[in-house]
Amino acid sequence: MGRLHNLTNALVVQLYKHLPWLSERWARRHRFVETEGIPWVPMRKPLRETVIALATTAGVHLKTQPPFDMDDPNGDASFRVIPSDVKAEAVVITHNYYDHSAADKDLNVVLPLDRLKELKTEGRIGGIAPFVYGFMGHIDGPHVDTLVKQTAPEVARRLMRDGAEAVVLTPA
Repeated sequence: MGRLHNLTNALVVQLYKHLPWLSERWARRHRFVETEGIPWVPMRKPLRETVIALATTAGVHLKTQPPFDMDDPNGDASFRVIPSDVKAEAVVITHNYYDHSAADKDLNVVLPLDRLKELKTEGRIGGIAPFVYGFMGHIDGPHVDTLVKQTAPEVARRLMRDGAEAVVLTPA
């Protein structure tokens, strides 16, 4: 079942890529999570003094960590903790719901750690949080509740413990 499901995902990704009207039709018929208010707060100090963290929904994780669950059609609401000094060759992308060929060539497409390091060196940001958090962006059905009530609050606690003062979220 898993291999067939993965092949089906790959086919759907290619169809959506080449037939944009198909993904638009899917989106019109799909239920999305809606929130109240603005989910951010104003910066309290200049960016050049701020510790920045990264989180990605691109399915990025260390090669030594368990892959995200590609067999569950509702996705995987778990997360992976990645040291921010990680080398690109130590990570892999496990996500069959988007075409990640560009990210496979340059991880900065979905996890711009090199760009953050450049900003730190230039003095444009105050620092980089010690950990990056990787998610699988395809979350549906009962996993949405898990993500909202368990996973996201846990990662928020970790980000605060890491000293992060702002987070850049990179979608896939």
